[in-house]
Amino acid sequence: QVQLVEAGGGSVQAGGSLRLSCVASGRTFSSYLMAWFRQAPGREREFVAAIAWSSQSTDYADSVKSRFTISRENAKNTVHLQMVSLKPEDTATYYCAAPQDPFTIPTPTIDGYYYWGQGTQVTVSS
Repeated sequence: QVQLVEAGGGSVQAGGSLRLSCVASGRTFSSYLMAWFRQAPGREREFVAAIAWSSQSTDYADSVKSRFTISRENAKNTVHLQMVSLKPEDTATYYCAAPQDPFTIPTPTIDGYYYWGQGTQVTVSS
C-alpha cells in the first residue's frame, strides 16, 4: 500500500522559512515524478512544484518561483520543499503527490497525480 506522509508544516511570520518533507512508502519512488500542491480554505487545490525522477527537471508555479525549492533524496524515498521569504498568501495545507506511472515529466495538472498525502498545514502571519 502506497503512503505519502508530509511533515514540517507550522506557523511562521512573513519573511520566514519552512522546510517540508514527504516520505513515501509502499513503493520505491526513485523512478517517479514527485510534486507539491497546496489548498487554502475556500480555494481549489493548486500546483506548487514538481521534480522529475532524475531531479534534472523541475517545475514551479509562478507565485513561488525564486522562493521555493523542490528537491529529492531517492535513497530515502523523500521529497523536500524548502520555502523562504514566506508570505501570508502562502498559507495553506500542503500536499505531496505522486503519479501512478514511472518516468513521467513534471506536470502542474492535478489529474496527473494518483497518490496523495494527508497534508501539512503552513500558516504565515503578517
